[in-house]
Amino acid sequence: MTTGTETARFVRVLARKDVLALAFGAMIGWGWIVLTGTWILSAGSLGAVSAFLIGGVAIILVGLTYAELAAAMPQAGGEHVYSYRGLGHLASFVCTWAIVLGYMTVVSFEAVALPTVVENIFPGYSVGHLWTVAGWNVEATWVAVGVLGSLFMMWVNYIGIRTAALLQKLVTALIVVVGLMFITGALFTGSGTNLEPLFTGEATVAGGILSVLVMVPFMFVGFDVIPQAAEEIDLPHREIGRLLVFSVLLAVAWYAAIIFGTGYVLGADGIDPDSLAVPDAMAAAFSSNWAGKLMVLAGMAGIITSWNAFYIGGSRAIYALAKADMLPRVFAELHPRYNTPANAIILIGVVTSIAPFLGRSAMVWLVDAGGLGIVLAYLFVAASFVVLRYREPDMNRPFVVPAGKIVGIVATVLSFALVLLYLPGSPSALLPVEWLIFGLWMVGGGIMYVWARVRYGVAAAHHMDAL
Repeated sequence: MTTGTETARFVRVLARKDVLALAFGAMIGWGWIVLTGTWILSAGSLGAVSAFLIGGVAIILVGLTYAELAAAMPQAGGEHVYSYRGLGHLASFVCTWAIVLGYMTVVSFEAVALPTVVENIFPGYSVGHLWTVAGWNVEATWVAVGVLGSLFMMWVNYIGIRTAALLQKLVTALIVVVGLMFITGALFTGSGTNLEPLFTGEATVAGGILSVLVMVPFMFVGFDVIPQAAEEIDLPHREIGRLLVFSVLLAVAWYAAIIFGTGYVLGADGIDPDSLAVPDAMAAAFSSNWAGKLMVLAGMAGIITSWNAFYIGGSRAIYALAKADMLPRVFAELHPRYNTPANAIILIGVVTSIAPFLGRSAMVWLVDAGGLGIVLAYLFVAASFVVLRYREPDMNRPFVVPAGKIVGIVATVLSFALVLLYLPGSPSALLPVEWLIFGLWMVGGGIMYVWARVRYGVAAAHHMDAL
């Protein structure tokens, strides 16, 4: 089924390097620059690494389920297609709308992160007090940088996937080069004694690890952009699954190495909670302020890679929902010249440009609220994987996960455990303002879903059943 006005089609232009840069670059955004010090102070150097290794195992298992499903059903929308086939209409909407929240919060996070990193390069540029949010003064120039950055990334994605892919490769390469410089310098100048304490926590060691673990899904979100853009990937279907898994393994290694390197050079005592630990560690490793500034630039590149990837993923997910008549059809229209879901891209740009007006306090709120949406989507996808393994054992699967049923069940259990981390009673439960963000998003989506079902009826359901 088409929308009736749609004549354009997605174009298959993404090669192997494009896909790898898209996923890996998405997973290593700006968060590691901002939060590495917090992770080490919260859980200890080895505790923080352990949290990412534990969370990484869960994400790898979930990634394996994605890999098999993406190779079997290489269609735009990813989670939407898999959860519909495995769990049905309503479940597919909840799953996809939840992951869109994750994408939106990442894009919003980057709109807040950009003026933060600019402030580190040009101290004191923030002027024009507007208001105070959660104790943080929101300045007019600070907001302007975030909004202009958001509009620029919206434009890049609006004019075509080729431009976005080229930008992604260039900035991802910059991050990797600077990261390798940092790890090399840290190994030569750091000390094992700086890693003490290996484990710590506000109440218990487990509590410290959990406080970091709850952020892990948000840090790894990005590999799922690959299936969102599946209709634009010019590779054999089996290769799509392999690249997805490889990108997750690379991201796990990246985060563990960055945390280790920072702790190895600075130690907990050398971390300033009000500063950026990784650039500080880079400056210490090379005994030069220019090295710290270079790491800040790598962080800025990480903002771009993440920002760019989630515009791609979020717009394709919204497009898929609208094409299935679960959102207004206007979001299922592709631009006749650029072959992009232009209206969905504009929606993301408008909504996420609000984030800078909330100030830096919004960064943590967005990480946590978006994290819940992400792990919910992972739970639905893992459950769909298990259901389809039992219900459709003869489905064509170009990429087959060994011991698939066991992997699927374990991934489902681990995804459910990650969801529990956000619920009341957990040491890392969401704050009231974070529940408000999550609740308003789901209610808003529910209203559009009901409207679309009443307006368009069940025609799209027959289209989805044919997939």
